[in-house]
Amino acid sequence: MSESAEELKARVKKLSVQATNWKMNLHDLSEELPMNWEKIMETAQKTHDIYAALTEARKQLAALE
Repeated sequence: MSESAEELKARVKKLSVQATNWKMNLHDLSEELPMNWEKIMETAQKTHDIYAALTEARKQLAALE
């Protein structure tokens, strides 16, 4: 069952908040370097994944509207 426009809007909003949080995590990590350098790949991957999901959700929403 596909999502309604309202459900997609809610998902986009949630993903947008998560994306902003991960972006800030990545930013904070970069400012702390060289401390916690081991977390670079994990943090970058999670940031990439959430932005990919957000982009896809926005495309789906645009197709409905």
